[in-house]
Amino acid sequence: MKGTVGELGEFGLIRELTSRLTSTPAVQLGPGDDAAVVAAPDRRVVATTDVLLEGRHFRRDWSTAYDVGRKAAAQNLADIAAMGAEPTAVLLALVVPAELPATWPVELMDGIRDECQVAGAAVVGGDVVRGETITVSITALGDLRNRPPVTRAGARPGNLVAVTGWLGWSAAGLAVLSRGFRSPRAFVEAHRRPEPPYHAGPAAADLGATAMTDISDGLVADLGHIAAASGVDIDLRSAAVDVPAQMTDIGQAVGVDPLHWVLTGGEDHAIAAVFPRDVKLPARWRIIGEAARPAGRTPRVTVDGAPWEKAGGWDHFGPGA
Repeated sequence: MKGTVGELGEFGLIRELTSRLTSTPAVQLGPGDDAAVVAAPDRRVVATTDVLLEGRHFRRDWSTAYDVGRKAAAQNLADIAAMGAEPTAVLLALVVPAELPATWPVELMDGIRDECQVAGAAVVGGDVVRGETITVSITALGDLRNRPPVTRAGARPGNLVAVTGWLGWSAAGLAVLSRGFRSPRAFVEAHRRPEPPYHAGPAAADLGATAMTDISDGLVADLGHIAAASGVDIDLRSAAVDVPAQMTDIGQAVGVDPLHWVLTGGEDHAIAAVFPRDVKLPARWRIIGEAARPAGRTPRVTVDGAPWEKAGGWDHFGPGA
């Protein structure tokens, strides 16, 4: 495809984007009308939204449009799964400059579509607007299938904390890219295209998970949300988390303790859940800690019994953001 978004025009761009979409049985009416219609058998809809801003969340010299699309969809679909729901639909709001090559938003949509297919969802509509900075906003919907939602507020003292999915891989990949390298490729790709274990969220709900979250801002930070909402302390065992040998090699090369990436690196979108002690967990889950009664006034997350003193976790308005 030749030309720019401006040359293609708003409605030409919409036609190009929607022509590439697939559907699912849940979509009763897709793009093309004033609004979409998506089946909600449970009669409750789980909804979430997130934004990716060029220069803040992605760089075009590091990631292709397809990569950005996969990442934008993944971070929202993971939120749906972390509630114990099954993703059903996605809506896209896109801001792009007129001079942007028309291939970029088309490839972005390909990435969003393909990530939705992995999770069992479909793109059902959206909006496109002209603006100076590329902005990708996704709204994802899901269905609980008669399950109660698994929130952050249900953890109880004595419950075990477990995780499934990658931890620290995206942060290690970002460190590699920040130093001008493109390998080890597995870690760079983990930063460009996270692979959330979507199936694990509903499965954890069926197993009786008492609290759950996806790891978007870092393990310590996100478990801190569970600790605060549930009124419990959470102690993590550093020896229980997985630090791959190649991540250790990257850490040595750049002067970073790889455990820091595992505990504080975000954007892997692994699933962390809290379970009663008597639940037999499948092999995909790794037990990494335990919830306990708060030792002080404020619930907190500790590592090996001690506060994690090093900076970590993402805050859009925090220092260095």
